[in-house]
Amino acid sequence: MEWATLVAALGGGLIAIAGTVLADRLRTRQEHRRGLQARRRDVYTEFIAAAGAAHTELRHLAQSGDETIDLEEATRLALTDARIYEVRERLFLDASARIAGTGQTMFESLRALRRTVAAGAGISTPAFHDVYHPYLDAVWAYREAVRNELEGHALTPTDFGWSAWDGRERCPHCRQHRSDAPSEQR
Repeated sequence: MEWATLVAALGGGLIAIAGTVLADRLRTRQEHRRGLQARRRDVYTEFIAAAGAAHTELRHLAQSGDETIDLEEATRLALTDARIYEVRERLFLDASARIAGTGQTMFESLRALRRTVAAGAGISTPAFHDVYHPYLDAVWAYREAVRNELEGHALTPTDFGWSAWDGRERCPHCRQHRSDAPSEQR
């Protein structure tokens, strides 16, 4: 009888310990997931904000028309000062593969815009708009991917009454350019 009591007590103790270890492991896993989710949200937001700061400065440079500015240097500084390179590296460390991919596409589009402005394209030139609108499309694709990952649903252009993300339909320059084109080119 004494052995049965001892075995039952040991068995109960082992079950209790196993339950505690399992509960602790599940809690740790959940905390890790929440921490990763918070880090991702932070870096996703920081990346889009850095890209936005660089974009704003590039648009300013394209609008200024100041011929005394070294556009190559100024456009490089626009990206560096916005910390886009630094934040992009953090994005690569914490982001899911899909977000890292759409972020890289957005980054490459931003760099194409930088090169175009550095080459002297003003804000109302076709050269500027040829890279500007694909950049806007890439920004919205990034936002869409982030919302889909974090919220489970993404925005669509129709949520804003638009037909596409690239902004061409709302762009006065592009609308004017289309109306100036000969009818056979439309």
